[in-house]
Amino acid sequence: MRVPPYAAAQVVEGVRHTRGTPPAVIELDATTWIALATGETTWASAVDEGKVRASGERADLSPYLPITA
Repeated sequence: MRVPPYAAAQVVEGVRHTRGTPPAVIELDATTWIALATGETTWASAVDEGKVRASGERADLSPYLPITA
């Protein structure tokens, strides 16, 4: 997952990746990430509204959102 310019992290277990474009990429802005993480919006809504760019395997984070303790 990429949240430019703040972070890039592997958030779902899978193939280890070190260089170039990984096989699954998710990119979104920080405001959208916070809204998803807190449950203010849903994954489907963010994708439909074009706020999330996701491709490849494991590019659907809906099972992991919102983040709860």
